[in-house]
Amino acid sequence: MAAVAVSKDSLESDSDIHITLEDQQKINRFARQNAKWEELRDDLKNKKGDLQNLEDASDDLLLVEDESAPIPFVVGEVFVHFNMEEAKEKLEEAKSKVKNDIESIEAECTNVKTIMSDLKTQLYAKFGNSINLEAEEE
Repeated sequence: MAAVAVSKDSLESDSDIHITLEDQQKINRFARQNAKWEELRDDLKNKKGDLQNLEDASDDLLLVEDESAPIPFVVGEVFVHFNMEEAKEKLEEAKSKVKNDIESIEAECTNVKTIMSDLKTQLYAKFGNSINLEAEEE
């Protein structure tokens, strides 16, 4: 999470800059956008893991020798048995949905990063080194 810190003492002593309500609202908005971006990033990581699991399941279906054997498929919290063709269809549907979700999350991440970049530019222009909006290293 990015640190949003403004030292009022350093602002007043360094260059006599005062934090206005508008400045505080920008700082708060940046913090909210940063939290949203972190959440989206976690969601994206989870969705990519889900997609990899679905790809692995598709690969595993290719190894099934008996095509008439029922294939267990998770629906909600239960397993439902499908034949090979239905299982392949369900996997393709699930992969398509996850890919669409990933694209949607990536688009939203781009939008949030654009907003954050704009706010960061405005805040650094006013406060310079007196504010830290950079992400902490993990």
